[in-house]
Amino acid sequence: ISDTDQWKALQAHVGAIHKTHLRDLMADADRCKAMTAEFEGIYLDYSRQQATTETIDKLFKLAEAAKLKEKIEKMFNGDKINSTENRSVLHVALRAPRDAVIHSDGVNVVPEVWAVIDKIKQFSETFRSGSWVGATGKPLTNVVSVGIGGSFLGPLFVHTALQTDPQAAESAKGRQLRFLANVDPVDVARSIKDLDPETTLVVIVSKTFTTAETMLNARTIKEWIVSSLGPQAVSKHMIAVSTNLKLVKEFGIDPNNAFGFWDWVGGRYSVCSAVGVLPLSLQYGFPIVQKFLEGASSIDNHFRTSSFEKNLPVLLGLLSVWNVSFLGYPARAILPYSQALEKLAPHIQQLSMESNGKGVSIDGVRLPYEAGEIDFGEPGTNGQHSFYQLIHQGRVIPCDFIGVIKSQQPVYLKGEAVSNHDELMSNFFAQPDALAYGKTPEQLRSENVSENLIPHKTFQGNRPSLSFLLSSLSAYEIGQLLAIYEHRIAVQGFIWGINSFDQWGVELGKSLASQVRKQLHASRMEGKPVEGFNPSSASLLARY
Repeated sequence: ISDTDQWKALQAHVGAIHKTHLRDLMADADRCKAMTAEFEGIYLDYSRQQATTETIDKLFKLAEAAKLKEKIEKMFNGDKINSTENRSVLHVALRAPRDAVIHSDGVNVVPEVWAVIDKIKQFSETFRSGSWVGATGKPLTNVVSVGIGGSFLGPLFVHTALQTDPQAAESAKGRQLRFLANVDPVDVARSIKDLDPETTLVVIVSKTFTTAETMLNARTIKEWIVSSLGPQAVSKHMIAVSTNLKLVKEFGIDPNNAFGFWDWVGGRYSVCSAVGVLPLSLQYGFPIVQKFLEGASSIDNHFRTSSFEKNLPVLLGLLSVWNVSFLGYPARAILPYSQALEKLAPHIQQLSMESNGKGVSIDGVRLPYEAGEIDFGEPGTNGQHSFYQLIHQGRVIPCDFIGVIKSQQPVYLKGEAVSNHDELMSNFFAQPDALAYGKTPEQLRSENVSENLIPHKTFQGNRPSLSFLLSSLSAYEIGQLLAIYEHRIAVQGFIWGINSFDQWGVELGKSLASQVRKQLHASRMEGKPVEGFNPSSASLLARY
């Protein structure tokens, strides 16, 4: 893509942008109006990007050169766009309407998806009604979901966002959902603290039922159940999200209580499969989770059918490519002004960095430009008291500000000037302007700031951000937000010409860990010395 005229035109355009300042760009009312888009009550304002309408036009031409429209269609059509693993990429099928037709290998996968959804609906109703009971005849009210990476971060994001939604909270009364991911025994201790095995159901999430960390945690939790309730309790207190029915059965779980998913769903894109839908339905009831799926599906449709000028994921993806590859800003801060979205940034970290953290093109050629983004974030206003100092006066980091018009939990104290939510949102509106405009030495002098402090109190401004304003934050909007980020990341990968759907980078450390595991076993059990490691690792292992 970097050999195309469209890429070179953007490179040449950077000089013109460097001559502008957001103070001046923001004075142009027509530009500000043009740099907005809206879909179903989600309002995007990207006028605080270091860009003009000309920049956006050039980015659309780049999208054309990269065959973006064609690549999006290929994804929705089930083409094997994950070429290194020879797989379709069909997380959109997980939330498609029942009558949709989406093919993989010539087979319409939508009926298969709905067969699992219907099974989850039925199981969750049985479970929540109290007719599914544990080994001692008590109904189960606690759920521990055991899985790592995509089996954990996405579902945890949705769970955390739903916890304070009034309708979801009402449905979850008297229930607990916890997640166990880390193989660190501390995480096991935390996830079962104050839980009674008698009233706990454990969901083991592992496609192959061989993931090292997950299966060790599964055996550890199984031991917790068996030691309290006996071996026959396993089938009553453990279920699985897996496709390896043989290993599920050997583990002691009834294969009828295993919920499948497919090779065409990558882990980090699997929250809309049984991986997320099962534990979330057990906690909140299927109707609420269905709303979440419908929200994601609405964005899928918008992404596939809307013109690029109005297409939220496309606009966001193109702006990210502009910031990373042309302006040279490698990071992005995700700043939701909503505590309910506190687990959004950790999920997007995996979604973005595992998808686009690649050094070669989809054809295996070393990239001559930087791809991928360093993502991090924290809810406002917490982040303001943590890392905004660097964003305001240190490095330039483009920011995503996410605000919600209607609070999940409104509070208005008598005698206060504004409600608690308005206090929060005052910051949401102020911070992007502070980043864009900054504060000049002249302004500081007019305020009689002493000369020696002026350099310290000067803000350069001209720091890019964009703002999302959501009407509310229910299950539907949570689904929409998830899908916007999923597709934005795909757009970036499609433009960069990389495979956003494999993750070979996670393999090497795993294989080296198995060598260490063998050494630890030999040293602990047979007293053998540390051998076959470099001097640094050998001395660290010996000390351990």
